[in-house]
This record gives sequence, structure tokens and C-alpha cells, in this order.
Amino acid sequence: MNRHFTIRRPRDLVEAGLAPEERLADLQAVAARYAVAITPAMAEIIDAGDPHDPIARQFVPDVAELRQTEAEDADPIGDAAHAPVPGIVHRYPDRVLLKLVSICPVYCRFCFRRETVGQSGPASLSDEALGRALAYVAERPEIWEVVVTGGDPLVLSVRRIAALMARLSAIPHVRVVRFHSRVPVVAPERIDADLVAALRAPGKATWIAVHANHPREIGPAAAAALARLVDAGIPLVSQSVLLRGVNDDPAVLAALMRAFVENRVKPYYLHQGDLAPGTSHLRTTIAEGRALVTALRGRVSGLCQPSYVLDIPGGYGKVPVGPVYLSEEGGRALVTDFEGRTHAYPPQPAAPADG
Repeated sequence: MNRHFTIRRPRDLVEAGLAPEERLADLQAVAARYAVAITPAMAEIIDAGDPHDPIARQFVPDVAELRQTEAEDADPIGDAAHAPVPGIVHRYPDRVLLKLVSICPVYCRFCFRRETVGQSGPASLSDEALGRALAYVAERPEIWEVVVTGGDPLVLSVRRIAALMARLSAIPHVRVVRFHSRVPVVAPERIDADLVAALRAPGKATWIAVHANHPREIGPAAAAALARLVDAGIPLVSQSVLLRGVNDDPAVLAALMRAFVENRVKPYYLHQGDLAPGTSHLRTTIAEGRALVTALRGRVSGLCQPSYVLDIPGGYGKVPVGPVYLSEEGGRALVTDFEGRTHAYPPQPAAPADG
């Protein structure tokens, strides 16, 4: 059972013991539509004896992916509506996405860009397209932050990452460069001293948003990779997607957030699953998500509380959709505590005693 290379073919999944032979035809049908890749780090922690293993559920293809609901869309968060030049998404005034690459070290079965990421076509922006994208940023002084995404930008060579940071460093109004990546968790060996050095640039604050969805993903190798980044002065925040059968359980979600905090990663976003094609079997309802976030409140440290957010389909932006703890009645605020008790604010005056 060889799990020492990135698994990319259905036959490799079977030979690695990650799927039974009788599922091969279904796996091949899914792989013909959506990219497959499972790194050694992730393959190693899949429990092949558990048909409901939460790590396998994220990376091993499922025939359910071939079922598309009416609400699902190839561009579920509306990137195309805010793409003034190739590689740029400019949805909010002070920041842009720079979609540098269209490949990842692993391909998540719930990916909201699955119709483009990992598919045929250029693996990264051409030099000409990157030049136009950076010119767009340079011409707009309101852009304070560049969010480098893809695909996963940390699959690029150290040379290319360093070159990008040098070009961003030459744009004075860009003060923050944020990378979105799964690499520290799914391919932690890539986070070496050279890559860490390449991520830094004079006058810029580099941040990394680290994506993980289950506490088992953050093993010793991932913890060491995260420490190399933090110890070099690169702050980390987390991104997770709420997934049915993976982390839709209060204890699992609490363990994941604690694992982030223990490794100096500040919980940031817990995403409601986007309406990407073939992902309905992995999505929870918003009501379920709110119940899970409510279960965290007051039961784990404030450091462990992510914002539960939804990207509005059509490109209208990201909004918090977590529980509401404040309401009004009769001109008075009513506040609900973490145990579900309601309190008036300011407190109701005590009734006068009789007599």
C-alpha cells in the first residue's frame, strides 16, 4: 500500500487501499469531471477501515459529486462579475484577490472553484497576465491588501514567490499581502526556511490564512510547519468550511478551533458551504451551522471563536450569518446568553416590595 506519492488517479486510490475495487468505475466517472489529488500527508491519516472517515470525505471522490442541484452554479460566489482583468477579483474597495495559480496540492471535493481549479489550461498566470494584474493594483491607491489565492499559491517555486513579493513591495499603497493556502497542513514539508524567507518583503505585512477542516489534519508535521511560519513573524489565521460528516459536530469543531489556537493560528472564518456543483451531500443548512456556532459560544475560549460566514451567490460579498444574541421588545434590548437564557438590558428594575 504505497502512500508516498501524490495520488491522482482512481486506480492509485484503489491500490493505496483508500477505495474498494468495486468503486473504481464510479471514481473514474468523477475524476473525468473534477480533479483528484491527495498528498502523502493526507493519505497517511485516512482511516481506510472507516467508511465515514472525515479526511477521506474531503479528498476521495464520491459518485454523489455527479449530481448537480438546481441552486448550484459553476461560479457560486460570482468571481467573474468582479474580474476587471485576468487574475484579479475586485469585490471590496480596499482589497483584491490575485488568482495566481489554478492548481492545488490536494483537490477538495467541496471546492467552490472546482470548475476551473485543477482543470485543463495554464497552471498559472502568464507573465503578461501577471503584469496586467499588478498594473491594475498599482493604478488604484485604494487597494491596501492583496489576497494571493488560486488554486494554492504556495505550490509555486520559492523563486516565483520571491519575485511576486518583490513586485508587490514596489507598490507603496499595498501594505498587506495575504496568502490563502492548505500547504502548511497538506504538504508541510514545503514550508522550509527558503519559502518562509520568500514570503517576507520590506514594508509589507505578510499574513497566511491556513485552511483545515478537521483536528486530525494538524498533526506533528503540520504543527512544525505552522511554527516555522509564526516564529519567522508571519501571523496566521484560519479558514474552515462547515462540512457534513467532517466537522458538523460541536466536539469536533471545538477540537479543531483549539488545535488552531494551540498552534498560534487565530480562528478567522468558518464558511457555509458554497453552492458549487456536486457538493450538496457535503453541505449543512445554515440553521445547523448556527446551532454549531452557538454550541462554541461560552464553552470554549474566546480565542477559539470563528466568524460563521456566507458568500452571497452572484458576487454580492461575504456576510456573517451566525446566531443573533440581541433583539428588541417594547423599546428594551433583550440579550440571550450562551445557555439560552434571555436578559433585559438595561436590567429591569426590581418590583417594589409590598407594604
